[in-house]
Amino acid sequence: MPTKENIGQVISNRMNKTIIVSVTNRIAHRRYGKIVTKTNKYYAHDEKNECEIGDIVKIQETRPISKNKCWKLTKKL
Repeated sequence: MPTKENIGQVISNRMNKTIIVSVTNRIAHRRYGKIVTKTNKYYAHDEKNECEIGDIVKIQETRPISKNKCWKLTKKL
């Protein structure tokens, strides 16, 4: 089974070994067809504390690491 991957922007890095990544998707509204921008926030594991606010990163779904964290940092873009 392929794992899910997302590309987003780091919006917080205040926690130890954790970043919050904002992922923006543009989808068409089911009924009206208008393009709507949807934003999701994901908690991701950053082992080396290498990310800064504003970085563009690739994250990958993984096993649950904590209560909210089930994504890990794959690469800084």
